[in-house]
Amino acid sequence: MLHHPIILTLGTVLHFTAFGLVTFHSLQRRRNASSTLLWIFIAWSFPLVGPLFYLTFGVDRVADRGFKKFLTEEHLLSTRAGTREAAPFAYWHDIAEAPAGNELQQGMDHVLNALLPDHPAHAGNRLTPLAGGDEAYPAMLTAIRGAQKHIHLQSFIIGRDTISHEFMDALAAKAAEGVQVRVLYDRFGSTRAHRLGFFLKYRWVKNIQIAGWTQANPLKRQLQINLRNHRKALIVDGKTAFFGGVNLHDENTSAHKNGPIRDYHFAAEGPIVQELQYSFLRDWYFITGENPETLLTENYFPKSGDAGDVTVRLINSGPSTEKDVAIETFFNAVTLAKKEVLAVTPYFVPPAEILRALHSAALRGVDVRLIVPQKNNHRYAGFASRALYEDLLLAGVKIYERHPPFMHAKALVVDGELALIGTANLDNRSLSLNYETSAAVYSKPFADALKNLIHEDIDSSDEILLVDWHNRPVHRRFLENLAALMSPVL
Repeated sequence: MLHHPIILTLGTVLHFTAFGLVTFHSLQRRRNASSTLLWIFIAWSFPLVGPLFYLTFGVDRVADRGFKKFLTEEHLLSTRAGTREAAPFAYWHDIAEAPAGNELQQGMDHVLNALLPDHPAHAGNRLTPLAGGDEAYPAMLTAIRGAQKHIHLQSFIIGRDTISHEFMDALAAKAAEGVQVRVLYDRFGSTRAHRLGFFLKYRWVKNIQIAGWTQANPLKRQLQINLRNHRKALIVDGKTAFFGGVNLHDENTSAHKNGPIRDYHFAAEGPIVQELQYSFLRDWYFITGENPETLLTENYFPKSGDAGDVTVRLINSGPSTEKDVAIETFFNAVTLAKKEVLAVTPYFVPPAEILRALHSAALRGVDVRLIVPQKNNHRYAGFASRALYEDLLLAGVKIYERHPPFMHAKALVVDGELALIGTANLDNRSLSLNYETSAAVYSKPFADALKNLIHEDIDSSDEILLVDWHNRPVHRRFLENLAALMSPVL
């Protein structure tokens, strides 16, 4: 029956039609050539299944669901007569202060002015590095327990474990006191908690609102489960914030059987908190559709004075942005380097631009050091990363593999004066597919503090030497190069 000519003809027509649609759609927007070719190959080689896979994982741009229409500065000014509470953009510009003096900082800010004109640099911040959950969780819980008005928590992973319960219980206790609480989690990253009903009992608590981020909703013609919100942030009363790489999971604490994941998180005070607040509320609106007139109020954006002497610029990126903000940011940071680049990332599968920037920096004499985990929690990503080592080593890049437990930290420090921190890894997923929050920090003392953390990781690492790398087993080369074929979608 399956070999009936009519069925075969119909199947052939469907295959060619689906293949043609995938090819047409993938060529509508210019992107990485190898990624486009890979999807076209998959669509041709796996009839019907390949196009379905493309629909689910390959579509990497989504409409902004009307957010710009409601939340552009022009709309807010016209609907609310330009009041400060209704137009945080205008307020940020009023208090913005461009970094002064330093050539590197001015060069980086010139790039970011072109990429993110509505999100300027802010002086007067205090920024404190926190090493992993052992340092971040107590500080975050203290801030939650001291909240007076509102708490906004966002995490890629909420783990349905001891730490997750402790945080959600603390939020519920504050909600019972009348504090308004919003929680936003990524449904993919928090799959276990979402599917096993972890959030159900908290949804009944008065003053708590909980939402799961997803782009996979057939009813709304959204099938892109490949697009994930990787941001992690806690904003308390619009005055104190925490952001960085630390998810809510027991693996980030010393109590875990395998030891704590190595990660970097940051406590923030000052004007940059308002940027983090707006970032959360924008994501919240995208998923919930809550009236922006109730979200952009002075209650959530209290005026903040100087809290320190650090200048920070928030860099939000994701598939809804028109420009490759994350790629351009990291590329230009490396190309501006004259003396030193320290790059820390758990997943090193960057686009060609970033790879070439690191390669070229080392060739022109910049001291480039890359720190990655020795044992990756995603083996294929670890293999794909190692496929890139040889060219970098030949150019003079020093590569260090940090001993277990797993290192989830991400940071880039340039010439001891500029730091890029936040949630973005140096891989194609973070730089092109995920919604990420990074920050450019213009402060030598902060860069020095971050360099101390990075050098701790270097001290806990093995350096990869070119002569030893050449002598690795043949089967390892095979696995690395095989995994590298999937680099465009890792």
